[in-house]
Amino acid sequence: MQKSLLTSVLFLLVSINIYAQSLNIKIIETSDVHGAIYPYNFTEDKTSTNSLAQVHAYVENERANKNQEVILIDNGDILQGDPAVYYYNFEKTDTTHLLASVMNYMKYDVGSVGNHDIETGHHVYDKFNKELNFPWLAANAINTETNNPYFPPYYVIEKKGVKIAVLGMITPGIPNWLPKNIWSGIEFEDMISTAKKWVPIIKEKENPDLLIGLFHAGVDYTYDNQTSDSPRNENASQLIAEQVPGFDVVFVGHDHHEWNFKVANSNGDSVLILGPASRANSFTVANINLNFDDENKSWTKIISGEIINTHKIFPDKDFLQAFSGEFDEVKKYVSRPIGEFTKTISARTSLFGNSAFVDLIHKIQLEITGADISFTAPLSVNSEISEGMVYVKDMFDLYRYENLLYTMQLSGQEIWDYLEYSYADWFNTMKGADDHLLLFEKDESGNLIFSKRSNSPMLKNRYYNFDSAEKIKYIVDVSKPAGERITIISMSDGTPFDLLKNYKVAINSYRGNGGGGHLVSGAGIPQEKLSDRVIKSTEKDLRYYMMKWIEQHKVVSPEEDDNWTVVPKEFVEAAKKRDYDLMFGKQ
Repeated sequence: MQKSLLTSVLFLLVSINIYAQSLNIKIIETSDVHGAIYPYNFTEDKTSTNSLAQVHAYVENERANKNQEVILIDNGDILQGDPAVYYYNFEKTDTTHLLASVMNYMKYDVGSVGNHDIETGHHVYDKFNKELNFPWLAANAINTETNNPYFPPYYVIEKKGVKIAVLGMITPGIPNWLPKNIWSGIEFEDMISTAKKWVPIIKEKENPDLLIGLFHAGVDYTYDNQTSDSPRNENASQLIAEQVPGFDVVFVGHDHHEWNFKVANSNGDSVLILGPASRANSFTVANINLNFDDENKSWTKIISGEIINTHKIFPDKDFLQAFSGEFDEVKKYVSRPIGEFTKTISARTSLFGNSAFVDLIHKIQLEITGADISFTAPLSVNSEISEGMVYVKDMFDLYRYENLLYTMQLSGQEIWDYLEYSYADWFNTMKGADDHLLLFEKDESGNLIFSKRSNSPMLKNRYYNFDSAEKIKYIVDVSKPAGERITIISMSDGTPFDLLKNYKVAINSYRGNGGGGHLVSGAGIPQEKLSDRVIKSTEKDLRYYMMKWIEQHKVVSPEEDDNWTVVPKEFVEAAKKRDYDLMFGKQ
């Protein structure tokens, strides 16, 4: 009896010690890092000031503060976008992925899966998932064989008696962007309904003191003409914070915007929403102060958010030393020469009309596929490939993403409608030479909205949706309203273009699966019918075939084909220069 009584007293004392206290918790979120491991731009062969090395320096400094508990989380889209991860995704696959080693070294506590992580394919993300020392979450990614989540739905972290439950989710738009073989065996469910399912389960089973949302989805639920009622909304993070009670903090990603604000949920409770920019240019911090209320046996919470810019943080030296060998190997890989260009090409000119930069992509797509017509857009507006020797690193400027290349069947009418849709997103309706050519974002007063990051005017739509066509001759009349601008003259060889004829079209897999809306909203093809139009697909990403194409040709002479023009000329020429100077500064 004495031993039992002593045990009870000790248990009571321990309980008092645990709960009668204040506790500071700092949750640090990275998101959309896109492979920015090192403070080095492998594509431009120069140092940078944004990387996980800087994030690690901050995290280690915070971990040294014994007055707080630190939790490190990642919100997806980390496996794609940089030569360092591309090399370990597709070239050096017989070892632990560099990024898995880095994230384990940094001691991440939990992560969520992003759409660009899925884009790497099963053989990459399944292997990567097994190599991580922490759970990679996605509650709404459902294994079609078991009807259970393909990845863990949530994870509980305990810090000094405080239970922090993290529910992870992925944007459900993946079937609209990626080929089915890449996500075979997975169904992506609506985020709001998934949250409504799992929050009660977590509360009943885990009884957490804090509930955290780790959602690889953005804030703007109206993006791409969606509404709050749209099923499987691409960016449902704020909707969940507002509609599903229980969350203390919702960490967001996917949209590459910085967010730090609070909303009220349906119970009237405050929910903090945090999200960083991309490529480790910034990360977010939730500062949570907990005080245990003895009377109510619960924690009172004071929660605030920060956005930390990495550019003034010195990279962690131990981090750089730990992964110096891998750095040298990646640098050697991207420095391999693959051919020679006879002239410099810049993606900037592709915003304003026909360009050698985009026409080179068209040319490669047509030769790879043997298609009748090619569609493509610039995937960056600041990329430039210089005259002279071309290296592997330059391919990441020429083509940013790991899209496959499709050959699809489209009718002449669908091609026409596709182009009308693209140029409606791209160009303004000009009433005179003083109007803008580009379609800019404006405020309620009609003034241009400028980006805080680049100090340039913001385009109303994403430039990677500005598709042009090759192998047909056509005119874009920007004095006409959207939807009535395109006149297709003929095929490039002078033969008639037939609205009723079916053509083979070269198009990337993002667009071919409905990304951007060109095929669905523009050409009017039902989403579920798109796969029926795919005649064939490449096995590897388009960048891989571009490298092989340049190696085969050895010397490449990029030229503008001039198969399409923008009119009226007297409006367009003045507007081109004015808008170029606005976007990129006076030349």
